[in-house]
Amino acid sequence: MPPDLETALLRVLVTSARSGSISRAAAALGHSQPALSQQLRKLERTVGQPLLHRAATGVSLTKAGEALLPYAERILALSAQALTAAGPAVKGHCGVGLIEDLTAAPLPQALADFTRMSPEATLELISAPGPVLQEALTAGRIHLALCDPSYLAEPPRWTARLPLIWAVGPGIDPSLDPLPLVLFSQPCRWRVPVLDALEAAGRGWRIAFESTSVAGVQAAVRAGLGVAALLPANVEPGTTARGLPELPDVELGLVRRPGTDGNPLIDAVEEVLRRLI
Repeated sequence: MPPDLETALLRVLVTSARSGSISRAAAALGHSQPALSQQLRKLERTVGQPLLHRAATGVSLTKAGEALLPYAERILALSAQALTAAGPAVKGHCGVGLIEDLTAAPLPQALADFTRMSPEATLELISAPGPVLQEALTAGRIHLALCDPSYLAEPPRWTARLPLIWAVGPGIDPSLDPLPLVLFSQPCRWRVPVLDALEAAGRGWRIAFESTSVAGVQAAVRAGLGVAALLPANVEPGTTARGLPELPDVELGLVRRPGTDGNPLIDAVEEVLRRLI
């Protein structure tokens, strides 16, 4: 009989892949770095293949790791939802607002799974910039908003820091000076820290392409127009760049519409978001 995949080990893989660093993953999970490395090796023994490339600059997924990651994310999401499904039935309507950067991550799939496991509940998912999510929250269209908390009027219930990593297109040499950049159009609060990281490292840069959407930035990277700073979930396989300055983490925060405390459905959806972020 083949061995089972332990959810705790899968969480270590997912966190390491998202953070791009063993040390940052260990801090996020409350483990020591040696303990986390040991868990990763145990998972690799179970799978029978290396899952991460390890280097002084961080970690990246091997082909086997890229193949396993979406299954790991789905298993963790289903595990969280199974706990909800086993409890009291939830019903009603919940609107959820996410920035577009999160729509390529496992969140939409997790929310779709949630609705299948909670047939008396309906979810409405909105993808929009932070200012639009604030408007939707004020108007009562959504009950939960997950984005850069600086865009939101209310203080977040909780926050999470996620890394940015470099993605490079085919034929682009990361040592080019000036470095061709694929950027998100203004207003984008993550843009200035990215440019500051380059300037602090003494790297020259030029804007090669701008887009208001994640899909546009990914398409430009894929076409070989330049390099881009993206959340790990949005970096396509084989495009991770090395040899560029370390990028800062970015902060996400969840704000909940006043008057929804104690609502079982909204409580359950918030828990799904917290576990996945």
